[in-house]
Amino acid sequence: MNKPMTLNVRISGALSDFVSANVGDRGAYENVSEYVRDLIRRDKEQKEAEQFQRLKAELGRAFAQPESAYADLDANAVIARNSKA
Repeated sequence: MNKPMTLNVRISGALSDFVSANVGDRGAYENVSEYVRDLIRRDKEQKEAEQFQRLKAELGRAFAQPESAYADLDANAVIARNSKA
């Protein structure tokens, strides 16, 4: 596992007010670090969901092809095809 990373971020104005409204007694998070970790987790989950949807769409297009679009390949043919790329 990677060692912990420390981030220092300076914000002001409307961003600072927004963070303050979400942290402490008035917000859903006890501290700014907890808030930032949650934002990063959500962003990571969103990126993973987007990647999954792209893969799902690609597989859907592949499986929608007619049977005649497929060809039988043996291992040597796959290796030869991929070594040209």
